[in-house]
Amino acid sequence: MNLLKTLAAAAALAFATAACGATPEAGIEAHGPSGILKGTFAAPDSVTATTPVVLILPGSGPTDRDGNSPLGIRAAPYRMLAEGLAAQGVASARIDKRGLFASAGAAADADHLVMADYAADAHAWIAALKQRTGASCVWLLGHSEGGLIALVAAKDPHDICGLILVSTPGRPAGDILREQLKANPANAPILDEALRAVDALAAGHRYNTTGMTPALLPLFRDSIQDFLIDEMSYDPAHLVATYAGPVLVLQGTTDLQVSVADAERLAAARPGVRLVKLDGVNHVLKVAPAERSANAALYADPFAPLAPGIVDAIAAFVKAPPRAN
Repeated sequence: MNLLKTLAAAAALAFATAACGATPEAGIEAHGPSGILKGTFAAPDSVTATTPVVLILPGSGPTDRDGNSPLGIRAAPYRMLAEGLAAQGVASARIDKRGLFASAGAAADADHLVMADYAADAHAWIAALKQRTGASCVWLLGHSEGGLIALVAAKDPHDICGLILVSTPGRPAGDILREQLKANPANAPILDEALRAVDALAAGHRYNTTGMTPALLPLFRDSIQDFLIDEMSYDPAHLVATYAGPVLVLQGTTDLQVSVADAERLAAARPGVRLVKLDGVNHVLKVAPAERSANAALYADPFAPLAPGIVDAIAAFVKAPPRAN
């Protein structure tokens, strides 16, 4: 899970509202607590009050509505998800987070938002989608950090049909970050310093970055420490255990950022959680080898298709969900 919270409002993108391929698409807005939020609505040819509606919540940092990022991600997994779901009779909205891209005007500084802010925005989107479609409730699909946002939003389960947690960490963010830092041999010279910073933030304390190795400042800079402290305070598995609605966990086996063990921890949090393991699928939902460089290359490949089985699993779940716990 990439924990960077780089402000990308200055790199705001313009999105067309014309149809993409054969999928009817249009712009959609929600009235968030701090301003207008913007996204793209994709739908099958006919939408009725019984059409399942999915809200796609993006992952960490400057991730846009399509799942791309100025940090080098061009795989467009959310756009492909939306197109695939529409082809199977499922409507969706994919969104720009508050303070970023077309939603830049909804926050003065995206660095100072916390999970509760994004959860509030999810509920604003639910209201907008209910009004747009006539649906009685909306499914929350969270990818990576977006899965944690979905879980925080579901603390108020009103109008939420259920949760779809895709490549979502099953442990507190501090545990994940420690593991990622230790996994890269190139971090050896700065590892002790980085782990001290993680330990302080996970304990709820700000970390003094004066004199910090410059390579670590993007991850621990002062402006995002309140966000990191807040994010690290949540245990995703505990949140699953306290949510009574339907939950689907989707996890690729060659994901370099979130492990199958994380997905298994989420699924074991309470009875009734459905777990689907996707063999040979990476964090951006593409078929990928476990070898790091070849796997990472797919993050920048806009032409590699979504891995088979992902859309089918989601569409089947929202069309015939299990009974609530």
